[in-house]
Amino acid sequence: MSTITVIGKFLQEYKKTTPKKLKIIDAYLLYVFLTGVIQFVYCCLVGTFPFNSFLSGFISCVSCFILGVCLRLQVNPQNKTQFYGISPERGFADFIFAHVILHIIVMNFIG
Repeated sequence: MSTITVIGKFLQEYKKTTPKKLKIIDAYLLYVFLTGVIQFVYCCLVGTFPFNSFLSGFISCVSCFILGVCLRLQVNPQNKTQFYGISPERGFADFIFAHVILHIIVMNFIG
């Protein structure tokens, strides 16, 4: 099997079997990942003159990605047995609360 066939089969199964909520979270994860990559490439090409700004922006992207992965794990219906007693609404509330705390710290670190 060629790589293109495998990728095509993966995308077909992903579209068919993945719930809409998880697709939205995956789109958010892709956005945050690409934002971090763009910041890193910019840092390599231009430099890190305001180092605190670069560091806080990049760490913010990495942290947002990690929080998004945690949300995806909690919301995924296949993981109900591992997150017994945690509803998807509570997982989303924890996600929002952690984001608020994260961005308060990031804004403080920027200076």
